[in-house]
Amino acid sequence: MIEMGENILIYLPAVPLGTALLAFAIRSRRMVETVHFLGISILALLSLLLVKSVLDGQSLFALDGMLFADELTAILILLIGVIGFLNGFYSIGYMRHELTHGEVNEKGVCFYYGFYHIFLFTMVISAISNNIAIMWVAVEATTLGSAFLVGFYKHKTSAEGAWKYVLICSVGLAFALYGTILTYSNAFSSVQDAHRAMLWTELVRMGQDLDPQLMKLAFVFVLIGFGTKAGLFPMHTWLPDAHSEAPSPASALLSGVLLKCALFAIVRYYAIALQVVGKEFPNSLLLIFGLLTVGVAAFFILMQNDIKRKLAYSSVEHVGIIATGLGIGGALGIFASLLHTINHSITKSLLFCTTGNIMMKYGTRDANKIRGMLKVMPFTALMFMAGIIAVAGSPPFNIFVSEFTTLTAGLKSGHFWAMILFLLFLVIAFVALVLLISETVFGPPSEDLPRGDANWLTLLPFGILFVFMVWLGLYLPDPLNQLLQGAVSVVLGDK
Repeated sequence: MIEMGENILIYLPAVPLGTALLAFAIRSRRMVETVHFLGISILALLSLLLVKSVLDGQSLFALDGMLFADELTAILILLIGVIGFLNGFYSIGYMRHELTHGEVNEKGVCFYYGFYHIFLFTMVISAISNNIAIMWVAVEATTLGSAFLVGFYKHKTSAEGAWKYVLICSVGLAFALYGTILTYSNAFSSVQDAHRAMLWTELVRMGQDLDPQLMKLAFVFVLIGFGTKAGLFPMHTWLPDAHSEAPSPASALLSGVLLKCALFAIVRYYAIALQVVGKEFPNSLLLIFGLLTVGVAAFFILMQNDIKRKLAYSSVEHVGIIATGLGIGGALGIFASLLHTINHSITKSLLFCTTGNIMMKYGTRDANKIRGMLKVMPFTALMFMAGIIAVAGSPPFNIFVSEFTTLTAGLKSGHFWAMILFLLFLVIAFVALVLLISETVFGPPSEDLPRGDANWLTLLPFGILFVFMVWLGLYLPDPLNQLLQGAVSVVLGDK
């Protein structure tokens, strides 16, 4: 059993890395699509096997403890595997359209798939790293891997978005490096063992042996550093440019999974901080940053005309909701935060991919120029409308459940005024998003637009994501509930 766990942890990063190398070497569209599909399928299967192993109670370690998986890891790996597969499947139909219309050549298609799997590889490493230095390197590497996707179209705005993304995130992650070094030096002074002082599993066990003041300083650096990559206010400024300029399936992966990799790095340090300094200091910081992020993003959503920028600011808002749940703390607050992580990944993947279909049909991201979607592309319009209603926090969809749970946790823990403010910001974002439906889905379409949805390769993932949204809005499956409860115990130090 232990050997099987070790193999999964090694195969998980090996599959996307091997797929990427093959994609870069291939020059045939058909062949690279086959390799790409096999790569995302195997990664999705491995992610499910890892989740099963964790739920079965196995201890998953590999490479002398450098790689590790618990319930918290399993949630992120599940998102990488499943969302990576669905966005990857959508990419096949999307890139075929781009190739047909001259936006990219066959070499460009191969490069896209290569960087797509490099991106998956770096995110997998960040998820399964037990060594805090390797985790920092992996999160930094996600920037380099995804920057090529942001600048894929080689337009002036794409290049600007990519450079802004690289510069701001690299500067931000320098703060995370300081936090990593401080945590390591704090642990090394206690255990006098360089290897153990780097392992997250050991750091959590040390608890009271670490210096509280040094840990507070380290947590501040980590929150600023990884918070930049996650899109917390005021370090979020790269996010709307990067998400709006990348190809739509890459935007879906950036929003649905990448932001969560940075957030989970914060959660790892949050778990250490709870053991060393208690809950008041980290919870207060997360609650302040979370509420500020939700509030600022809500007003920006209202002001945007570019659909992808509007969705990008919506991602900032939901990162703030996740941080707010962590800041509320306690078992219910952390549970709500982790559940919202899953729900947002599903919903925002659907929205960015439907936006890809809209751009293929209308040739623009400007909401003022998109009218009558329901008549022009009915299935995409219905999925887009469902995604907007879901991300706005309406029942019976999944995000309503996690937002309501966050609000309940806040009220139960006595954060009455903070939750009033939180609810006000959610209402502003709700209004902004519902207005988008009335502007784009309904009304008379342009007469010269051809009617009909895109090919089935781009539509099938919509249906699957929609089922997930409704399913998790009405019922939380027992295995997923068990995974979330286990992750809560990991964060609180009960396991």
